[in-house]
Amino acid sequence: MTDPAPDGGEPNVPAAPVPPVEAPEGPPATLWDRMREDPQYAPEHLALEAVRRLGPEAAQWAARERALRPDVPPEQLADQAVRKFVNHARLSGAVSGAAGLPGAVIDVGVLAWTQARLVLHVAAAYGADPTNPDRATDLLVLQRVHKAAEAARLALGVAAGRERAGALFGSAGNRALGRVMLQLGVRLARMAGVRAAKRMFAKVIPGAAIILGTWANSSATKELADRARALYRAVGPRQIPGPRQP
Repeated sequence: MTDPAPDGGEPNVPAAPVPPVEAPEGPPATLWDRMREDPQYAPEHLALEAVRRLGPEAAQWAARERALRPDVPPEQLADQAVRKFVNHARLSGAVSGAAGLPGAVIDVGVLAWTQARLVLHVAAAYGADPTNPDRATDLLVLQRVHKAAEAARLALGVAAGRERAGALFGSAGNRALGRVMLQLGVRLARMAGVRAAKRMFAKVIPGAAIILGTWANSSATKELADRARALYRAVGPRQIPGPRQP
């Protein structure tokens, strides 16, 4: 039985449900530990872990969307990903709920992780394999941690070696936590964008963080999205290497 038509003669149509607002997801605890123990290479550790953890997610998302909409163009898929993760970036400005330097470090870490997720989804939208280790190099160059791919690959190799050494021998010493947090925060903030770096330091000043955080995060993420789209649109899926064989 259907609902009666209103006076205008049109049947009642239920309103589409409003999707819930998703909270941005931050780096896993194991990655935080690794970055805290080796803050100098925090962006490289984050890029490596992002490809491991977020690459499969991005690949599954792209495959699912193409199965549901076989004719969907890459630009539309990329639009979808950018909208989602720019919104996440806006929310990441106050995700920690903590004041001072620890809260600022958490916030920029969540932002850098969100930006990595965006880049990998954009790569998948244009047909690049988001699980390929080369995507970690792309991340570091797109996020302007390194100017050239060769420098990024070298730094990733160093970070991977330090990761293996840390797993075998543990942390290299008991450094002052405040100094480590500051170094980690600076490295992650630079990875997330110049505006995000300014915002991190503003968070230490009461009252400045919320005003600056939303604008800075979304602006930096939009600029990153434009660079990622330009890269993967220009290269095309056939020219991007597939997964490397062990």
